[in-house]
Amino acid sequence: MIHITVPATSANIGAGFDSLGLALNLQNEIYMEEWDGPAISSRDGRPVPTGEDNLIYRTAKALYQRVGRPFRGLRIEQVNNIPMTRGLGSSSACIVGGLLGANTLLGEPLTRDELVDMAAHLEGHPDNSTPAILGGFVSAVLEEEHVYYVKKELDEGMHFAAFIPNFSLSTEVARAALPPQVSHKDAVYNLSRAALMATSICTGKLENIRVAAGDRLHQPYRLGLIEGGQRVFDIAYECGALAVFVSGAGPTILALVDAQNAAFGDRAAALLQAQRETRAFELVKLRPDNQGATVRVCE
Repeated sequence: MIHITVPATSANIGAGFDSLGLALNLQNEIYMEEWDGPAISSRDGRPVPTGEDNLIYRTAKALYQRVGRPFRGLRIEQVNNIPMTRGLGSSSACIVGGLLGANTLLGEPLTRDELVDMAAHLEGHPDNSTPAILGGFVSAVLEEEHVYYVKKELDEGMHFAAFIPNFSLSTEVARAALPPQVSHKDAVYNLSRAALMATSICTGKLENIRVAAGDRLHQPYRLGLIEGGQRVFDIAYECGALAVFVSGAGPTILALVDAQNAAFGDRAAALLQAQRETRAFELVKLRPDNQGATVRVCE
């Protein structure tokens, strides 16, 4: 049996819609071995699909089919630390886990970059799956089923606070909230800020990050779907966050915090509980994951 770990990810990072993402030190674990048919269970008691519709299982099967190897089935045991349907890359973690696990069981017929390409193709965009595989901060473009990317390891002085609500928001609903067209002015607004975000993180100019996190393509439309979301933004900035943005499609809201701001967590948690509209949010302190997904053989 092999043991796979896959980090949570946050995508979009403000203006970087479907192109910027980063990995966080909250990990799903997957135990996998070849088996006759699907034998799928959860080690932490959280309900998961136990048939062939399980996303890890069908992703692994797709890799077997791609490389032309017979597929009998898999035994899979999951530990689901990444909250589902909260904008922290839980579906990408399943896709990446299935691909890395199957590739390892088959003797690694695909390279890491080929896995990056396949994961993005299955996901539809590269901003979650690519940092899940590679770790760190990633700028990525999916062009004709190939991912062109740049990875930057994040400084350990960059901490994150995830404001995770006790309600979900499906990607389909969040996508449906977006307008079919945007103005030229809004497109320029986002292009300039996405570029500023990428270059500021890569050069360490964190004083730019709050401006770089501005967005007009998705956050104005999705924030209205997150009850109490605007107040969470206000609380995070009031407590000294460097930047705040909707994580992926939401409803989690992620704040970038300087590690020297030691009081941020306690102050923000107190303010969340003091107001009725924000009590649905739990604050979880996170750090960058620069390693990405890993696979090892269980002894």
